[in-house]
Amino acid sequence: MASLAVVVPMFNEASGAADCVKALTAVLPERARLIAVDDGSSDATVSILDELESEFESFHVVRRRENGGYGAALRSGVEAAEALGAKWALFVDSDLTNPPSDVPRFAELMDGRFDYLKASRFLEGGGMVGVPAKRRAMTLIANRVARTAVGRGVTDPTNGFRAVRTRAFLAMPLTEVGFAIIMEELYWALRNGLRIGELSSTLSGRQADQRPSAFGYRPALLWAYSRHTLRIARLRASRRPR
Repeated sequence: MASLAVVVPMFNEASGAADCVKALTAVLPERARLIAVDDGSSDATVSILDELESEFESFHVVRRRENGGYGAALRSGVEAAEALGAKWALFVDSDLTNPPSDVPRFAELMDGRFDYLKASRFLEGGGMVGVPAKRRAMTLIANRVARTAVGRGVTDPTNGFRAVRTRAFLAMPLTEVGFAIIMEELYWALRNGLRIGELSSTLSGRQADQRPSAFGYRPALLWAYSRHTLRIARLRASRRPR
């Protein structure tokens, strides 16, 4: 089994940081590491992570002085993963809306068959539970559009619960610092010929005592997602037999 680092970006997650770290360290496979990237938090997240780092040997904290965004935090996390010798990085949301029990399932697929793994809410056994109706509707629409661009093989292109070989990720000339990195990253995975696999997963809603999600369907984000979806569509068209 390949060595693995679970990378969790965090920004002002004091209410759930400890639960997240404890839940994920409990399911880490042998040789795996957990990396939390504090992305310039202004609340107690930093002190909570510092205390947990001294408690769990497999847990490491990357500290960013300023908030750089989701995409920037991921890159910092993958750089730390490679420095620790991890061959794979698995990206997990800090609010535990991605099931920790899926971490070992990802690890089982890191056996040489794939370079890039995506969790899917649309495979048999996957789904969405407790997700607000508006976000659920937007997710369904966005994925239908993205699936048309991607074609077969990826049923949940916009899902941020995914894993990638660390060297493959760091070789991508990624520019997005926000959530649109999910689609930009998929574009480069397809362009670079990475072998892509999927596994079913269920997304749950945030708990009431957690801060609202930083993800929102704002015009700038929708445009960024659309831009990379169009890049994927053009890439696919360029590879069709003439």
